[in-house]
Amino acid sequence: MRSMRLSILTILAAAMAGSFASAEQLKIGTEGAYPPWSMADASGNVTGFDADVGNLLCAKLNMTCEFVVQAFDGLIPALKTNQFDIIISGMSISEERKKQIDFSVGYAEVTSAFAAPEGSDLLSMTDVPTLLTAIDGLKVGVQSGTTNARFIEARAPNVDLKTYDTLDQMLIDLASGRIETAFADIAALQSFLATPSGKTFQIVNVKFNSTVDPMIGSIIGVGIAHGNTELKAKVNQALCELVADKSIGKSSEKWFLTDISRPCE
Repeated sequence: MRSMRLSILTILAAAMAGSFASAEQLKIGTEGAYPPWSMADASGNVTGFDADVGNLLCAKLNMTCEFVVQAFDGLIPALKTNQFDIIISGMSISEERKKQIDFSVGYAEVTSAFAAPEGSDLLSMTDVPTLLTAIDGLKVGVQSGTTNARFIEARAPNVDLKTYDTLDQMLIDLASGRIETAFADIAALQSFLATPSGKTFQIVNVKFNSTVDPMIGSIIGVGIAHGNTELKAKVNQALCELVADKSIGKSSEKWFLTDISRPCE
C-alpha cells in the first residue's frame, strides 16, 4: 500500500513538473511605440505585428510571453544585461548589431522610404542618388538607434538630421512642419498616412533596402544574446514553422495589408 502511494505521488509530481515546464516564461523586449509593429497601452498591454509574432512563438514553444517595453535604442543593451530573453521589435539584422547580439533566421522583410508633404520636390525623385542629393540641407527625421539613422548619417552627411526616441515623436514633428521629411519603414509610414495628421503627406517613390545599400537592414529577425545557442535553435525552428504554415504571413497581412513574411533559407 505504501509503495502504491509513493507511485501515485511520483506520478503526480511528474505531472506537476511537466505543467511547470510547459508554463516556462519567455521575456520579450519590444519598443511599444512603433505602430503597427508594436504598440503598448497605458496598462502595458502590447499589440501589433511584433506582439503577434511573440505570441505565436510562445505558443509554438509551449511558453508564456511576458513583454517588456523598452526604448528602441535601449533594447540591445538591455538584452545584454539579461533584462529579457529575446528582442522582437521589428529589428533588422545588420553586421553592426551582430557584433553585439545574435539573431534568429529572418522571418520578415521590409523596405524603407521617405515621407514628405504634398508639393515637396522630393516627391518627383525617381532614383537613390538624386534623392540623396535633394535632401542635402533639409531637416530630416529618423528614429535613433535604427539602421535608417546610420544610413543617413553615412550617406547624407550634410542634412540637418533630427533624431527621435520614438516614431510618434518624429511623425508629430513631420505633421507640424518642424522637419521636412522623415525616413522610416514603409509600413509605419503608411499607417501615418492613414491618419488625419498624415492625409496631406505622401511616400516618395524611391525604395531603400539591403540590396540598395547593405547598411540598411531590411531582413527582420529575433535578437538573442550571444552564446544562447539552445534558445536560438528553438526559436529558429519555431519561426520557420510559423512562416511555412502562413501564421506570420497572415498576421502581417492584418497589420500591413501585405505579406512581409520571409521563407527560411
